[in-house]
Amino acid sequence: MTVVAPRLTVERRLLREHALVIACDEVGRGALAGPVAVGAVAMDFAGARRRVPEGLRDSKLVAERHRPAVAARAAAWVPASAVGWSSAAEIDEVGIIRALGLAALRAIAGLRERGIVPEEAIVILDGNHDYITPAGGAGLRVRPIVKADRDCASASAASVLAKVARDDLMVRLHDDLPVYEWARNKGYASAAHRSAIRSHGLSVHHRASWAIADAPTLF
Repeated sequence: MTVVAPRLTVERRLLREHALVIACDEVGRGALAGPVAVGAVAMDFAGARRRVPEGLRDSKLVAERHRPAVAARAAAWVPASAVGWSSAAEIDEVGIIRALGLAALRAIAGLRERGIVPEEAIVILDGNHDYITPAGGAGLRVRPIVKADRDCASASAASVLAKVARDDLMVRLHDDLPVYEWARNKGYASAAHRSAIRSHGLSVHHRASWAIADAPTLF
């Protein structure tokens, strides 16, 4: 299989019309446990002239053992980066789409704390649906792009940064609740994870509404 290397073609084109590009991508959408995370990176014209970091790809295309190093290079490459979160309890309360929007807004707020002015940016959002504007991002210009995490280097950076941050969190949660084997499955519905839920029930870190929906395969 040929792996597509992300480029800066889209970012450079958008930077002709906007002072900044912010790229966002989520990880953890389909997990049964743990938060959802949205990575956000800012890219300016100077940054878009620099070489894409070695090994940068959509996080799904980067081997787990290589992701921390790729994430470190990505963080050093962009002017600013941040990760926003929405907890399992919040996902149960407001639903996954609203939770994704809230996590994205928190990531963008993290960029603001680092000196980025989001209102000056165009926001690239991986996917075909704008979940940021309905969550309270009406002042932002959001452009969903299908496969942005594969094709746009800034979105690839956001993807890897979010993936590494969420995986690190799930490993720490595993230390408290090792029966679910989150260090290996990161909260997704592996056979071992499903078996542990059947044996031990749900933890505070589980998305109860998701587990109930998945009940025919769990119980």
